[in-house]
Amino acid sequence: MFFSSTSFAQKTVQGKVTGQEGEVLAGVSVTVKGTTRGTTTDGEGNYKVDVANTATLVFSYIGYTAKEVQVGSQSTINVILSTDNKILNEIVVVGYGSQVKKEVTGAVQTITSKEIKDIPVSQIAQKLQGQVAGVQINQTTGRPGQGMNVRIRGQLSVTAGSDPLYVIDGFPITGNIGAINPDEIEDISILKDAASTSLYGSRAANGVVLITTKRGKSGQTNVSLNVFTGTQVVPKKGRFAMMDAVEFAQFKKEYYEDQGDPVPVEFQNPSQYEGKNNDWYDALLRRAPVQSYNLTVTSNKDRVSTSVVAGVFNQQGVVLNTKYQRYSLRLNSEYKVSDKVTLGVNIAPNYVFDNTPRTDGDRGTGILFNAIHTWPVMPIRDEKGELTLFNRFPSSTGNIFAYPNWVRAAYELVNETRQVNLLSNAFVAYSPIKGLTFKSSMNVELLNQKFFFFNPSTATNAINTAIPVTANTIREYTDDLGWLNENLATYSKSFNNHNFELLAGYTNQSYRRETSRIQADTYADDRLPTIQGGININRGGTNSNVQEWRLTSLLSRLTYNYKGKYLFTASIRRDGSSRFGSNNRWGTFPSLSAGWVLSDEDFMKQYSAISFAKLRASIGITGNNNIGNYTQYALINNTVNVAFGNNVAAGAVVSSLANSNLGWETTRQIDLGFDMGFLNDRFQFTYDYYLKNTTNLLYAVQIPQESGFGNFNDNIGEIKFWGHEFSLNSRILDGKLKWNANANISFNRNKVIALAQGIDRVYGLHHITKVGYPFGQFYGHLANGVYKDAEDLKNSPVVPGRSTIGSIKLVDINGDGVLTNGGDKDDRTILGNPFPKFTYGITTNLSYGNFDFSVVGSGSQGNQLWVRHLYSTANLDGVFNLHREVKYRWRSEANPGKGFYGTTVGGGTVTGIERDWQNSRFVADASFFTIKNITLGYTINKPNKLFRSARVYASIQQAFVFTKYWGGSNPETSAQQNGAGDGGNLSPGVDLFNYPVPRTSTLGVNFNF
Repeated sequence: MFFSSTSFAQKTVQGKVTGQEGEVLAGVSVTVKGTTRGTTTDGEGNYKVDVANTATLVFSYIGYTAKEVQVGSQSTINVILSTDNKILNEIVVVGYGSQVKKEVTGAVQTITSKEIKDIPVSQIAQKLQGQVAGVQINQTTGRPGQGMNVRIRGQLSVTAGSDPLYVIDGFPITGNIGAINPDEIEDISILKDAASTSLYGSRAANGVVLITTKRGKSGQTNVSLNVFTGTQVVPKKGRFAMMDAVEFAQFKKEYYEDQGDPVPVEFQNPSQYEGKNNDWYDALLRRAPVQSYNLTVTSNKDRVSTSVVAGVFNQQGVVLNTKYQRYSLRLNSEYKVSDKVTLGVNIAPNYVFDNTPRTDGDRGTGILFNAIHTWPVMPIRDEKGELTLFNRFPSSTGNIFAYPNWVRAAYELVNETRQVNLLSNAFVAYSPIKGLTFKSSMNVELLNQKFFFFNPSTATNAINTAIPVTANTIREYTDDLGWLNENLATYSKSFNNHNFELLAGYTNQSYRRETSRIQADTYADDRLPTIQGGININRGGTNSNVQEWRLTSLLSRLTYNYKGKYLFTASIRRDGSSRFGSNNRWGTFPSLSAGWVLSDEDFMKQYSAISFAKLRASIGITGNNNIGNYTQYALINNTVNVAFGNNVAAGAVVSSLANSNLGWETTRQIDLGFDMGFLNDRFQFTYDYYLKNTTNLLYAVQIPQESGFGNFNDNIGEIKFWGHEFSLNSRILDGKLKWNANANISFNRNKVIALAQGIDRVYGLHHITKVGYPFGQFYGHLANGVYKDAEDLKNSPVVPGRSTIGSIKLVDINGDGVLTNGGDKDDRTILGNPFPKFTYGITTNLSYGNFDFSVVGSGSQGNQLWVRHLYSTANLDGVFNLHREVKYRWRSEANPGKGFYGTTVGGGTVTGIERDWQNSRFVADASFFTIKNITLGYTINKPNKLFRSARVYASIQQAFVFTKYWGGSNPETSAQQNGAGDGGNLSPGVDLFNYPVPRTSTLGVNFNF
């Protein structure tokens, strides 16, 4: 056999790649088939590559159908790529593997980095708002790097949390994803039903979020630099309306006049405060900068794939003295040792610095909450322009509180956290025969955190505290070490249109957290806040703690399809956890799912408009193990002192009862769905219905005190969840002008089926969880205006000895003619719901030539908030500054006001009903629609020899908030009293005037080299 020498001779082939409309395609992969050799098109769509005559070039580009061209004698090959309408052949990341999108039988939604790259924010969850059906993401506080609440399909528990499980490159992490650089992300898959999540077993009841970080693309080396800088502000519009100095002085004047008391000289002439208003809340805010720098290098050549992402993020918060910095690095590398062996190593360290004054929480902790309560007639600065220490008017004015200077507190309080995080994994994969792969991996998660709080003698975050205070410090050190070893075997085989894949695995995971805390006080010199500088070590605030758990698991999954048309998946996981009782340590979590691709059937060919149709159904069981680490044991408290005569000795006491039967929270779920494509998949529609029942809820059940204990940790009750999810993706225009629009809407419901034996309700702070009703409902009295006159008072139910003309009128629920707060004749009832009737999101993208424009919106309808700060901002005794609407309170029969706020006459006996008896005036509609992001960009293709392309853009984050909510600027908020969380599942939706979410305007540039 003879071969021409020219068959193997190398020559240069060049050309240009464009789209169907003649548009230039930059970054198209041009590879020699069967090799990793190749290049990419430049900013003008041009390429040049050295190949042999016998070679075949493969042209591939995201969103376009790949094309193969045999070189032959050609030296110039120009290629036109067609838009890929069959995105159903995309690969979707699922638990412990991947699947072709068309063959997925579970409820899985994937978001790629391309879809969210234009949203310049610090956290991944912010990028996902409004993008995914069935996933509610609220930003409960604007504190930099914090505040994202993610809830999949409305899942919740009494005490075991509702956060989903986050899995990064196959590693289920123990913390949240707030500190991860969003630029490291390649795509995100959200697993919603039991068929998709059951392989994560005891941790999957709240859903699973799979995050895949960037990898090198075959035959390419890419370098990109992304930079943006911006400014953050808190808009005036939407702020809670408080009285200014003149209005407050006028209120105080009227207050004393209505009481028949002399008006203090400070309030006899309210006009004296014209131009002297002190807006304490606004004084804590500022215009703040934000910057981000990210360099990405990816390469995949000659058996080695590498990706490096280095990032710097710097955000000065809109509250004074707030600072958040993140330095991140990620190195992902794979080396194909041979055709059978692949090695991989991923290393991702980052460093986070956060200093945020104690902004969130009520008047015991939050300076923002305290600021709105401070009298606007009190000066922020003295005659010399210096910040005051604290303010107090004479007691004759009704000023019973000392008001520290909150601006000084913001500057002088230190509330620093320094974090070093490391996520790392290494794996080896071996394929001895075709279709069979063994993979073993070791994953490590490290955290070293140092927290330092310093309260000098000249400032405080607590109201009614005179300066100086006793200086104090808190130092807390945290060290986490978690590791996971996974050993997986996968075998895939196809024959006679039968295709199957079998997965089997064994995993071990361990986690340990050590914390130590030292609290000291009474410092002689604020400039030396060291441990030895404190005269007193506070034993109650000084402690150490160790938390650890282990999890051993066996897992398996069988995936089968016939002709890619009839689909079936079965999976099972068995978990053994140290968190549960010795009699109930192992749990089994199976699932089944099936799909039918109707569009591949002959009888569907007549419906030419339907390009794709698939029915899906799944059923399965998942668990929730977030119950703490030692709840099954009888715990010992060894800090108890015992008296023996005149002597005191250290002692110990059993503080809780053991429960060797303590087990998993279990969620059984079914899902029915269908996916449809119309007009060659120009329009894609997805619908899912789900039904879930969560049983064996962990709860501290009350027991008779004769036992010596107040409660007993046990598994109780049942909650039912159900809902509907709709999503529509569309390519409306696909020519030179491109227009894509996506929308989704979700309806989530829940109902408490059962609690513990003999218990039909559980109370939260302002809430009730009651059998037969949704979880965590607002609870109190129904307000019904005020008593307008003597006749109205006479003919209406009253609070004996307290109700008077002009005071709040409540509804007599039990009809006995008397208003009662608590007890057997309680007139309280359910007032509202913190959970929405539905949530929705809208995304639209347009491009024309080199210009691109996008808008992302997110909304919630029917949810309500408990305006907790109204307890004091509408305190009619006048000890705090007041909501502006209090001007329109009831003053007399001739001046009844608007009927919302009652009389100030009668003191706490009368006004205390309105303030202390929780009622529907505290409940406000918090429905909203927020334009989360608007971006306008312009791309310059190959501006010079150095750059392939450059893109400049302008963006506005949190652009517009459309809401009727009047209690504050953030209808997404939820807080607990100490400001450390969102209130939990028993007490959600409480507004405590948290850190505001700013509007951010940015300018950015992306360079591709």
